[in-house]
Amino acid sequence: MTDESRREGWLVISVSTAGAPDSLRVQVWRKLRSLGALYLQQSVCLLPARAEVAREVRRLVDRVRHQGGTARVLPMAFTDPAEEQSVIAELNEARDAEYAEVLERLPELRRELADEQARGNATYAEVEESEADLNQFRGWLGKITARDYFAAPGGQEARDAVEQAAVELAAFEEAALHAEAPAPRPR
Repeated sequence: MTDESRREGWLVISVSTAGAPDSLRVQVWRKLRSLGALYLQQSVCLLPARAEVAREVRRLVDRVRHQGGTARVLPMAFTDPAEEQSVIAELNEARDAEYAEVLERLPELRRELADEQARGNATYAEVEESEADLNQFRGWLGKITARDYFAAPGGQEARDAVEQAAVELAAFEEAALHAEAPAPRPR
């Protein structure tokens, strides 16, 4: 059992959108997914009871209730440390799968930078395009990190890979600057 989970406990969240607008079900699923909820069964999930998580869950519960659904949030603590470790391992596996997807897709950006440079196509337009791609990766990684409550092992490798891509983009940008800058005039 981690000190942090023991100190803060857990939240069991149960939501029903029966009788509410159909769009509410999707909103609830998306929000709980973005928080990294572990589903115990349909419409019942578990999250660590951290202050920022509890605040987001309260907002979600209010939205559900205002739109005609029902929701309950119950604090809980594990009585079996092994069971808590099992839940933490499941949460970490889910985050590692997300980090692995970042690692799987990132080489394409790095390959594109290398290919463009090899073709002598280091231009400002390519820098902007690649910078937008890198910012998407950073945003994606930030969302995963925000729901990585127990420091999943794959997180550091993903962060390092994104930062290596940033280093490669900086070198590419430098090449584009030299390629597009006018040559200095002899004096």
